[in-house]
Amino acid sequence: QVSLVESGGGLVQPGGSLTLSCAVSGSIYRINSMGWYRQAPGMQRELVAGITSGGRTNYADSVKGRFTISRDNVENAMYLQMSSLKPEDTAVYYCNVAGFGSLFDSRRKYESDYWGQGTQVTVSS
Repeated sequence: QVSLVESGGGLVQPGGSLTLSCAVSGSIYRINSMGWYRQAPGMQRELVAGITSGGRTNYADSVKGRFTISRDNVENAMYLQMSSLKPEDTAVYYCNVAGFGSLFDSRRKYESDYWGQGTQVTVSS
């Protein structure tokens, strides 16, 4: 059983900063890519930022230059530093991990997706 727990969300004023954390625990053979997604009310879930096992990153155009994603491969953790926050950044933020659940899955290249429960980020004055 793999568990992802997000933390760090909250209420912040426009222009402020927050750092989200995602802790991965449980039995997972290898974590490949990790990412942060968000979903605002009435909207589809969208990719905010992703990071590969080698540290290559990608960002949604709307957050480039303001958000920074990072990961700790030893602690199986991921972070999202958010600055210059805008009201349109308000959403539930989800942690996502793609990886191999076992050596058997790794050998047959069967990748699984894991999700956290989400953490609310509200940007408002």
